[in-house]
Amino acid sequence: MKEKDYKETLNLPKTSFPMRGNLPKKEPEILKFWDEIDLYNRLMEKHKCDEKFVLHDGPPYANGHIHIGHALNKILKDIVVKSKAMQGYQTPFVPGWDCHGLPIERAVFKEIGKRKDEVDPIEVRKKCRAYAEKWIKTQKEEFIRLGVIGDWKNPYITMDPRYQADIVRELGKFYEKGLVYRAKKPVYWCPSCITALAEAEIEYSEETSPSIYVAFKVTDDKGKELPETSHLVIWTTTPWTLPANVAVAVHPELDYVLLSSQGKHYIVAESLLEDFKEKTELSGEVLRKFKGSELEGIVYEHPFIDRKGKVVLADYVAADTGTGLVHIAPGHGEEDYQVGLKYGLPVLVPVDDYGRFTEEAPEWLKGVKIWDGNKLIIEKLSQLGNLLFAGKITHSYPHCWRCKGKVIFRATPQWFIAMDKGNPTLREVALKEIERVKWIPEWGRTRIGNMVEQRPDWCISRQRIWGVPIVAFYCEKCGKTIYSKELADHVADIFERESADAWYEKSAKELLPEGFKCPECGGESFRKETDILDVWFDSGSSHAAVLERRPELFWPADMYLEGSDQHRGWFQASLLESCGTRGKAPYLSVLTHGFTLDEKGYKMSKSLGNVISPLDVVKKFGADILRLWVASENFTEDVRISDNILRQVAEVYKKIRNTFRFMLGNLNDFTPDKSLPYEELEEIDKWAINRFYQLSNEIIKAYNSYKFNRIYRLVYEYCANELSAIYLDISKDTLYCELPDSKKRRSAQTAIYRILYGLTTLVAPILSFTAEEVYSHIPGKEEESVFLEEFPPACEALDEGVLNRWNTLIKVKTVVNKGLEKARSEDLIRHSLEAAVTVFADGELLQLLKDYEEQLPYVFITSYAKVEPLSSAPANAISDDELKGLKVVVERAPGKKCERCWMYSEEVGKDEEYPDVCPRCAKVLKELEKRG
Repeated sequence: MKEKDYKETLNLPKTSFPMRGNLPKKEPEILKFWDEIDLYNRLMEKHKCDEKFVLHDGPPYANGHIHIGHALNKILKDIVVKSKAMQGYQTPFVPGWDCHGLPIERAVFKEIGKRKDEVDPIEVRKKCRAYAEKWIKTQKEEFIRLGVIGDWKNPYITMDPRYQADIVRELGKFYEKGLVYRAKKPVYWCPSCITALAEAEIEYSEETSPSIYVAFKVTDDKGKELPETSHLVIWTTTPWTLPANVAVAVHPELDYVLLSSQGKHYIVAESLLEDFKEKTELSGEVLRKFKGSELEGIVYEHPFIDRKGKVVLADYVAADTGTGLVHIAPGHGEEDYQVGLKYGLPVLVPVDDYGRFTEEAPEWLKGVKIWDGNKLIIEKLSQLGNLLFAGKITHSYPHCWRCKGKVIFRATPQWFIAMDKGNPTLREVALKEIERVKWIPEWGRTRIGNMVEQRPDWCISRQRIWGVPIVAFYCEKCGKTIYSKELADHVADIFERESADAWYEKSAKELLPEGFKCPECGGESFRKETDILDVWFDSGSSHAAVLERRPELFWPADMYLEGSDQHRGWFQASLLESCGTRGKAPYLSVLTHGFTLDEKGYKMSKSLGNVISPLDVVKKFGADILRLWVASENFTEDVRISDNILRQVAEVYKKIRNTFRFMLGNLNDFTPDKSLPYEELEEIDKWAINRFYQLSNEIIKAYNSYKFNRIYRLVYEYCANELSAIYLDISKDTLYCELPDSKKRRSAQTAIYRILYGLTTLVAPILSFTAEEVYSHIPGKEEESVFLEEFPPACEALDEGVLNRWNTLIKVKTVVNKGLEKARSEDLIRHSLEAAVTVFADGELLQLLKDYEEQLPYVFITSYAKVEPLSSAPANAISDDELKGLKVVVERAPGKKCERCWMYSEEVGKDEEYPDVCPRCAKVLKELEKRG
């Protein structure tokens, strides 16, 4: 019988599980299957009586295709949710979308080509709603394509009337606590977007600004006996704010000097005198020295406006840059504003919404853009002789997160939530809750703690159209601002029925309770507030509008999971909103991931051409490759992605998939009822099962500590090394050459079946499509979907004796493999079955090897193996530093090659009926022939 004739007698694998994954084609079919069986609701039903785990989805913004950061975020959430479901939890996942705000409104204004003051608010809101709806539909399909399971048919959407109503009700709770107030204070203002901005909407980048020293002439020295030509010298990088100057600040503890130079006198900080002289090229002598506190109250005249100012004290004045004197414009800076409150200074803002100087500025500046005004002001100061130095400085400057333009500080009437009012204050409650919450990684606690500790009052008003209106009214008769919880609740009920558009469609009288009168003057005519709420208040209210509203969820959530930028965004807005209304954080734990970068560590941008679209990745590689990439990264830091990185991940995937394929192929004639009890298994199969349960325990532990990159390494190394290269390789002879129903073969199949079933569930949260495909081919599967299964139960009673013995034998096999490689390199053999191996050992190792001597050829995958005492080892024997007391000799195997099992034997040819095979194969062939 020739080799090809014997192939029919081998138990070669037969399976419909394909060699090539072809994920881009296969995955949509699996998505269709999940939809047909209504997998999400099936999961909810299966675990309806189980303990819940609620991960609350932070809403992405509905304005464009998803990007790789969205994919990272949603896949991470999906892995967490699925891993909890497969541990027996009920895991409702309600995806959401953030719909209000500036980006959508900007897109609509760009489309209609008009300014805010030229449009009908109702028309703009309708277009904004339609725009958001379009992108919600698009993003929903894209998230589903990634294999993310959730309640996609019933998501939460911040522009839904019910959600809008809950936002207003949450505002009402702040009204009730007395934490909301309206004041003219400096806030971040974007002249391009024409609105106030929250701190979370600010990005910092390098900017080159003017750097000037300006002399302010002293007109009243308050008895300090200063020369008539004395000047205060200030330093500023924002000349455009000088028209709003009303004071000059000095540090009370700093030393200042009076420098006499060229017939004039200049007051600067002593520590900065030399730098001042170098830049201005002024020389002279110091006449006097003062403490900053001695200068308080000195009066000066504004250099180009008919206005007096005075010296005030401020601890924040620095002694390491500038002159040690700071010009104060309370209308253009938070610190300046606080000093202004202390000294009763006027708040001047000669700048309009569009960043142009108003009628309050000098005639030569009216209507000029402030950035152009810098140059004009510097020129004017030079003409007047007040400019002592003009240079440039490159520094970090705030920019708008949306339009990327420079922002300014500008005092305008805004609505605020007070951080430091009440007992305890909102700040104190939030800081206490931050300590109680579990932060993953731990540094998140410090990061958000510092932000909350230092943040100013929360500016909740925006001067836009597309959002939820601030429910407040103004009495036309006496001007009183009217707002309360009762009014908020009343209007919220209208919004829930008709949406927040009602604010623009109805008059104030129609929105107010019937017969309402001004509590101050009894007036009956009112106008509505035109500002909308900060969208961070919208999304920050989701714990109330979603967690408390949806019966399948609960409050507080077990987890919030977002990017690290959300410490100043959604994490913080949700924390402050919840602490302000309920005194508690809305989450028990917060897990943070980093940003996505390219292969070289650069931020992705269209200009660099390094943007990777998740949709392109899915089309090229399949969603499971993207999911495996997410699992492979340490997501708590910034992660890198590129085509090369994805190709490397795809190679790892191929190894894992082929391991599944091999196991499935060797179960083609197996069903669970053919399994052997553990006691009857071969020891190598017992070892394989126990090693798998060790691995399973490690993987589940890694899921619960959110170390998905550890799971990636564990699964890959297990499939590539322990399964493919060791256990399955050793098992091939048994699987292919023994009788199909032999006890030895059934033992191997029993182990493979248990490992395959368990490993498929363990990888399912990550390789969701592949696991579902594998599961569909597993004989005797118990559920319709792998996600209706659970992880293997934790195994605490491992068979340590079997593990220890076989772990040692596998180590010996590793040393033998080195000997085989050396024999190949010397052309002694080509295949390991052409080898005869002698292992030399002593002590316990010698006894162990003697006990298993008959099995060693199958373990080493050689034709012969024998065991001898270490003392008889020849000088050329191979040894290994990791396994002391072992030496190996490899020789050419004697005899002929069996044409069926390929092992060499001196017995080949002795059977007249089957002269080309060894006695074992001859016996199998005779039995197969007898069975027909």
